Amino acid sequence: MGAIRGVILDIDGTLVDSNDAHTHAWIKAMAENGVKVPFEAVRKLIGMGGDKLLPTVTGISEESPRGKAISKRRKEIFLREYLPNLFPTPGAEDLLRELKKRGLKMVVGTSATTEELEPLLRVSRADQYVESRTSSDDAERSKPDPDIVQAALASLDLPATKVVMLGDTPYDIESATRASVPIIAFRCGGWSDRDLHGALAIYDNPAHLLHDIDDSAFA
Repeated sequence: MGAIRGVILDIDGTLVDSNDAHTHAWIKAMAENGVKVPFEAVRKLIGMGGDKLLPTVTGISEESPRGKAISKRRKEIFLREYLPNLFPTPGAEDLLRELKKRGLKMVVGTSATTEELEPLLRVSRADQYVESRTSSDDAERSKPDPDIVQAALASLDLPATKVVMLGDTPYDIESATRASVPIIAFRCGGWSDRDLHGALAIYDNPAHLLHDIDDSAFA
């Protein structure tokens, strides 16, 4: 690949252990609006944008009055009930510190909304290391479409061949691949190696990548 100069960072499931929390917030918001959905039906869709998740699991458009009510309530529940109890994934800040030490430019590329993004960055301490942020509010289409990754890549002002993305879901992999950005995947988001097929490499979590960093794409 040549020397890597920039990194695009997913947040949920990659730097913050939040995928189950997002699932529970969706389920509660749906239930309050008369829609009962099993945990696994939602969990397997975490990582794609909410505008895609909601109609996929319920058939309700996010732009409909009911869809807007569910999405708004989901955000409220997540921010109030779940986010205060979240923790970074193992080794998240240590990895970011090492990447910064190596002179790499880092930008966030996430399906989270702007309102959720800043507190998530504080949980992971990524706010101390990233140079810019791109969220679902900065892209016309959410993951797994490539728009968010393309926006993050543009903010780095680097060719895709000099950038690696860190993610944890099949939707990260599809989004990065469609943007021609190589991606390293983490298992800590809850997906199997089979689900993460197409990643440049797969590690348990940020700590695992940090341990093997001199044998990785960052060497």
